[in-house]
Amino acid sequence: MAMLEEGKKAPAFSAIDQDGQKIKMSDFKGKKWALYFYPKDLTSTCTVQACNLRDGFKMLEKKGITVIGVSPDDEKSHLKFIAKHELPFRIIADTSTELAEKFGVWAEKSMYGRKYMGILRTTFLIDEKGVIIKVIAKPNVKEHADEIAKGFGF
Repeated sequence: MAMLEEGKKAPAFSAIDQDGQKIKMSDFKGKKWALYFYPKDLTSTCTVQACNLRDGFKMLEKKGITVIGVSPDDEKSHLKFIAKHELPFRIIADTSTELAEKFGVWAEKSMYGRKYMGILRTTFLIDEKGVIIKVIAKPNVKEHADEIAKGFGF
């Protein structure tokens, strides 16, 4: 499936976060939110990105933007990641990659000539009506909180 584009409605979903709590698309009706997909907990680039979002969390929150992470890791892995880096946002355990597939970010990748399926690091900015207003493909992990704020026009 192709990556979802700006102007499209974000697909309905129901998923589980790090605490086993259900998260649904409908939970965000009337809210601005950033759904950020990343490959793996506790890896160097993913940690830099998550810590940047942690450090910019209060600024985003003041602007009314909710941040939700998504990776194929399970709840236990997410809990370790959150505890180790004091992450203040929820992370969806997309172990089946169903959510990544719905957003079109589960794709063939290549490293050292080896092909494999994985997450394309991407953030979707979604408005109060559930419409994708911006897709940040290959975000700058060291400045991602600012990229999100700018994407919402702040």
